[in-house]
Amino acid sequence: MIAIVDYDIGNINAVANMLLRVGVRCIITSEKDELAKATRIILPGNGSFDACMTNLRNSGLLPVLEDKVLEHKTPLFGICVGAQMLGHCSEEGEEQGLGWLNMKVRRFPNIPNLRIPHMGWNQARATKPEHPLVKNIPSDSRFYFVHSYYMVPENTEDTLLVAHYGIDFAAGVSRDNIMGVQFHPEKSHRFGKNLLSAFVKEV
Repeated sequence: MIAIVDYDIGNINAVANMLLRVGVRCIITSEKDELAKATRIILPGNGSFDACMTNLRNSGLLPVLEDKVLEHKTPLFGICVGAQMLGHCSEEGEEQGLGWLNMKVRRFPNIPNLRIPHMGWNQARATKPEHPLVKNIPSDSRFYFVHSYYMVPENTEDTLLVAHYGIDFAAGVSRDNIMGVQFHPEKSHRFGKNLLSAFVKEV
């Protein structure tokens, strides 16, 4: 069972709809019992880092998530701010992140003619091409980004995908059963569909 975590942040129906296009049934849930039965978990995120972390902690779901992800090694896939939350902190706010990856989140530097946020389509190159999430993704895949802050893993081995916008930055991260992408696969047409299909069928 694929569970999309509902902690009252953003529009998560688009993620569920993309999974349906992949041919996979899923549930959108804020219930501990349902989350505890999940075989894979998707953690979406939209808006500010602090709002997402505050809502997740207030939801009461964090102990179940920690048990599933850290103890039982259930595959987890973070999207956008949901991926940023996997690290320790963000320059966007003051809340502490989940700390599941040794990673910080920083704001794009002020570079002449570089518009912030980074918004639109961009290519992402796999740095771990044998990883099951990306091994069958075409090298020319393009994804839809909307963000002003980017992930900075302390260990380069945790970087899964790299994109360029003024600087090279981690567009995807992974360690063991924990994965996340900065872009929105649910808005990335066939490229995003391929990625979500890989999470469901290959990871």
